Amino acid sequence: MTDTTATDAAKAEEQTEQVEQQSPTADTAETADTADAAVTPGLEDDATPEEEVMEALKDVVDPELGINVVDLGLVYGVDISDGVATLDMTLTSAACPLTDVIEDQAHSALEGLVQDVKINWVWLPPWGPDKITDEGRDQLRALGFNV
Repeated sequence: MTDTTATDAAKAEEQTEQVEQQSPTADTAETADTADAAVTPGLEDDATPEEEVMEALKDVVDPELGINVVDLGLVYGVDISDGVATLDMTLTSAACPLTDVIEDQAHSALEGLVQDVKINWVWLPPWGPDKITDEGRDQLRALGFNV
């Protein structure tokens, strides 16, 4: 009976080790918390939520020009309140029929950062090439535009 008891104790210890390996430990939980606190690439550790939203909006591409809306200067303002990001945006032309495409991209880009996105399309001040960032100008030149 002693052999059976020793074998059973060894099996129980092995099962305990397997469960401990599968269960998150305090170290693993700390690592997960640290990962959750990681900021968007390209941002400082102390970036504001508005800065994080602006960085994420660089994934929203103007369908006509192929340049992101931030570097095109189409984002006039960001306000975050109660988990809702309200964006003041404009377009290169008031006649642009692609607002739905930009809205869909904005919702996708900001998923996980905010609970909801609201876009106010504004026309004043009117958009002009002077609103394009240096990065946007470089991107446009790479596409063959003279800016």
